[in-house]
Amino acid sequence: MTTAWSGSALAEAIEAFAPGSVESSAGGDVWLKPECISGVCEGLKTRDEFKFDLLSSLTAVDFIDHFEVVYHLTSLPMNASAVVKSRVGLGRTDASIPSVVSVWRGADYQEREVWDLMGIRFEGHPNHKRIMLWEGYPGHPLRKDYVTYDQSIVSAPDDAVTVAIEGDE
Repeated sequence: MTTAWSGSALAEAIEAFAPGSVESSAGGDVWLKPECISGVCEGLKTRDEFKFDLLSSLTAVDFIDHFEVVYHLTSLPMNASAVVKSRVGLGRTDASIPSVVSVWRGADYQEREVWDLMGIRFEGHPNHKRIMLWEGYPGHPLRKDYVTYDQSIVSAPDDAVTVAIEGDE
């Protein structure tokens, strides 16, 4: 069974090699300052006490007033896991964070997916373009402020065809 780092223990260990990079910790999570994320992740991968050689997942959560980028890390040699987070886009502006592709090559597609669906820019990403939707797609559909066609203030054209589904009334 994999041992999960507690947030407070991981925060203390991170502060030992990257002072001033931790914003807070709670439970099993540590929140880092966005500008420190790539340096801290490099340390979490290469330092002997961590050896987080696998980025299990990278995702984002929309909290309406800000976003959180969430990194799930696994150390295969140490049989350990950790969760590192960073708040970005406070006030829904300038949602960006440094890329960790140089640390874990597996972050490539995951960062592109978060950009495509949530609109969070990963600074320094080597191929920062959409991965699921086409270039020119309007907006980022997993954001809570994304407006669908049904919610649009633009009405459907008069000649639009509606299709009734059997059983609908």
